[in-house]
Amino acid sequence: MKWSLAFCLLAVSTAVGAVVIRADVDDAKYRVQASAFPALVDMPGEGHGVLIAPQWVVTAAHTAPMQMQDMEDDVSIGGVARKVKRVIIHPGYKKMPDQLIKEALASGDLSKVHAFLDSSDDIALIELASPVTDVTPVPIYRGNKEVGMTAELVGKGATGNGTKGQDAQSSHRTVLRHAFNVIVGDDARYVWYRFDAPSSALPLEGITGSGDSGGPLLIGEGSSTQLVGLASWSKYPPDHPFLKKWTSDRPFVEGLYGEIVYAVRASSYIQWIEGAMSASANP
Repeated sequence: MKWSLAFCLLAVSTAVGAVVIRADVDDAKYRVQASAFPALVDMPGEGHGVLIAPQWVVTAAHTAPMQMQDMEDDVSIGGVARKVKRVIIHPGYKKMPDQLIKEALASGDLSKVHAFLDSSDDIALIELASPVTDVTPVPIYRGNKEVGMTAELVGKGATGNGTKGQDAQSSHRTVLRHAFNVIVGDDARYVWYRFDAPSSALPLEGITGSGDSGGPLLIGEGSSTQLVGLASWSKYPPDHPFLKKWTSDRPFVEGLYGEIVYAVRASSYIQWIEGAMSASANP
């Protein structure tokens, strides 16, 4: 699951599904075998994480607490169920207040929702009950030059295309798809990329959709693959044509060309991640 505007406004309980694709490219070109990214973690029901150490998974905080608060559910890595020992939520994570959602619904003004999401540290760690020995973890990118990078995103959530948007009725756990996009901005918490129309898009341009929260944004290939970000939330820029027609009493459509997707900036949280892992190893 990914925090999307639709989720915030319906949530009255959203990230990115089995990847929303270009309308002019065959969906088959986006599909990949489940074995293409073995370190991808399937959360219970929907959402993802990434194996970053033999006994550790990183994911979006808004995905972890809702689905694993009792730690009774397993996560799946490489198609194998793995027991969870505990979940560590970043202390800077903030749950969306119901009142903020109600105000957005009443006014149709999403600016406060965006500001809230942008101020939250949407990251969590999952410590597994035992180390994973059959899948190689993915290292975190340790630089600070993400802007301009072409990154790969993967997910099994909802899908659709840039012309019609995400199919609101599609499953949030489908087949694995991947796509590519260029990181166009960053700040202390997030990196972000934009869903460009075909005239200026990459051959397999795409964005994450509902059901992909916590899913990876990757650079490099094979043994050089590194984790740059984790699918978190999305928005349309204020001048987007859809927003000019949309009102609070009409369905919100995700996944149209021009949408901007925010991913947790993994490099910003290395110190917190390593501190939590070290504290667990040396209680």
